[in-house]
Amino acid sequence: MSSASNETARRVAMLRDMARIRAFEREAVAAMRSGEAPGVVHPSIGQEGVAVGVCANLRRADRITSTHRGHGHAIAKGADARAMMLELHGRAGGSCGGKGGSMHIADFAVGMLGANGVVGAGIPIACGAAQAIRLTKEDAIVACFFGDGAVNRGPFLEGMNWAALYRLPVLFVCEDNGFAAFTRNSAVTAGGGPAVRAEACGVPAAAVDGEDVLAVDAVAAELVARIRGGGGPQFLHAKCYRWEGHTGTDAAAYRPAEEAAAARDRDCIRRLAALLDPDEVAAIEAEAAAEMAGHRAAAMAAPWPDAGAAFTDVQDAGAPA
Repeated sequence: MSSASNETARRVAMLRDMARIRAFEREAVAAMRSGEAPGVVHPSIGQEGVAVGVCANLRRADRITSTHRGHGHAIAKGADARAMMLELHGRAGGSCGGKGGSMHIADFAVGMLGANGVVGAGIPIACGAAQAIRLTKEDAIVACFFGDGAVNRGPFLEGMNWAALYRLPVLFVCEDNGFAAFTRNSAVTAGGGPAVRAEACGVPAAAVDGEDVLAVDAVAAELVARIRGGGGPQFLHAKCYRWEGHTGTDAAAYRPAEEAAAARDRDCIRRLAALLDPDEVAAIEAEAAAEMAGHRAAAMAAPWPDAGAAFTDVQDAGAPA
């Protein structure tokens, strides 16, 4: 296969992944709003290019840690979308047996170590996983996704310091969508921002347009190669924008309408689709929509977990001494 054919195939694969993520999240938000799926969904619609551009450069043995906005990361790493939808509905067969819901999806089989409802908590988990990789001399790396709001929390400083000190094989990926929940981060973050803080701890940083999946792919490829070559931790600062509010119930009235509209005009999916055959793009998007609608229907028809499963995966330390 020629290099041009390889490049086209890679672009098609990335478009398919982004389309599947968006279709999954649209079904997930609809299921939450209708009352089908309990709990809260934090959609990452508009940010698909970061998850896909990074994970396109990871191997199955590589690990990732995620955030409360983690569906895209999980799907991009190869997690089972049907099991994820079952998990959102709290049904048997879910990624975590129906116990975790949207904010705690994990799939160890593909290296997805888990989403996390605590802001920044995936950072020390990623460092711990990378430390284990270093100790066992395994040929793998860890990609750690977090939002710009996490840089104001203690685990960020602790993680950067730990990773830099021990030259751990971690790619830190800051998805900078400009908001921490309902607050614009520029109003509460002092100094030069996420990349400057990482560099202050000795972690080299690179910036990229997170709404351009090809740019993310290219920069991530370079940083991943450095890490695999023994170059220590690297930091990717990806600027992006979440189209929806903080959750599927948040109307995001705190954002100017024209700002959100401008972000939709920069759609990472449409930017890549413009480089591909329109008929193929339409087929990919229709296939993704049908797949995720099917997963939602299957989740509604699936049984609830057996009551006895509530006592599995629970550590019994014994009676107090």
